Amino acid sequence: MHQTPIDIETVDRLKRESGIANVGKSSIRELVKLVVQIEKATNSQFVKMEMGVPGLATPAIAIEAEIEALRSGVTAVYPSIEGIDPLKKEMSRFVKNFLNVEVREEGCIPTVGSMQGGMAAFMVANRCDKAKDTVLFIDPGFPVQKNQLRMLGMKYETFDVYNYRGEKLRSKLEKYLQEGNISCIIYSNPNNPTWVCLTEKELQIIGDLATRYDVVVVEDLAYFAMDFRVDMSKPGVPPYQPTVAKYTDNYLMLISGSKAFSYAGQRIGCVVISDVLFKRRFPDLKRFFPNDEFGKAMIFGPIYGLSSGVAHSVQYGFAALLKAVNDGKYNFVEETREYGEKAKILKQIFEQNGFHIVYDRDEDKVLADGFYFTVGYQNLTGEELLEELLYYGVSAISLSTTGSKREGIRACVSQVARSQFGILEERLKMFNENHKVDKAVAQSTAL
Repeated sequence: MHQTPIDIETVDRLKRESGIANVGKSSIRELVKLVVQIEKATNSQFVKMEMGVPGLATPAIAIEAEIEALRSGVTAVYPSIEGIDPLKKEMSRFVKNFLNVEVREEGCIPTVGSMQGGMAAFMVANRCDKAKDTVLFIDPGFPVQKNQLRMLGMKYETFDVYNYRGEKLRSKLEKYLQEGNISCIIYSNPNNPTWVCLTEKELQIIGDLATRYDVVVVEDLAYFAMDFRVDMSKPGVPPYQPTVAKYTDNYLMLISGSKAFSYAGQRIGCVVISDVLFKRRFPDLKRFFPNDEFGKAMIFGPIYGLSSGVAHSVQYGFAALLKAVNDGKYNFVEETREYGEKAKILKQIFEQNGFHIVYDRDEDKVLADGFYFTVGYQNLTGEELLEELLYYGVSAISLSTTGSKREGIRACVSQVARSQFGILEERLKMFNENHKVDKAVAQSTAL
């Protein structure tokens, strides 16, 4: 066995004791727990790239507004499940300022993070028409959203977008939509895990087909304006965050407070529903909800039933933060550029040590540097690579858990401190040297 930074026998023992049948296919949270156990048992520190945890401090604007709300006594009062007026107003302004899309305040509904927003969206959009009972993922995607559908007992289809960029996306999507069973299409943009950014051409294709086949588009904007190749930081000034909302009325957006606003710990986000979709009536919704109007079914169905609204004080914090952004007093995009700068360096470290970027382009453009990137190594599968890297004190997730058909891992930059860059470089250099030896031995044995 080669020498590795983390004791091999200890890692093997803890893998067995974890009860995880296949560590390469484990969930993010299962992997995080295993890594913590390995760190404690070996008195070591991992370079953690498996979990998308924001690495920046929450803006003081939000914290101060939340403290003020707490002191004013809001904790003694239930929040409205529709959301407080200041937050709804500022989210509507935000959508106009940074997407150039008009949405009434009633369609801006606070959620307990985008996780709740996504689950609520599935519970309504997938029940509008009893003949349409299947969600279509433009993958790779966030694994937990598929877990949500499994928990709900709902069906889904999926395809990897890698080979279907540009005009090719039209025929691929239409192949699924022609079956007549697709209720909604979901994707993230920028994409988790690949950081692929759908182009205006591709968004128009999605929008056109959503209208033609009458399906709802669930647009996950968790990494809002974080395509750092263009500056989308100025309110009311183009360029804007690309969105399918320009091309169809059949959309709802998931806007998260976690990554773009570094507000992850308080679990705040918003579902933003188009004015037309909000008011549309779907008689089949009466099977599950007291109201067949889409927006009201959302509010008085899953939003009410899942949490009875969002914690009162954090709504005031988020509202204050959005107001500062809308007024041009706080540049949220500038604050998050650190992720892109770190990604550029980390990609170079991987590539200099025998790794390759798996998802590398947006049609004819080099992929942006951002919160995530994807890497592969020689002929190892993503699951094999993930397990191998544990012995070198590096953690990530396998692309196979995200709906990808390509081999590799997703690396998140947020938890990697700049002080760890040298450590990562040393460990990947050792990994590469050890695997070069293995490859040479295998070739000589074959001869």
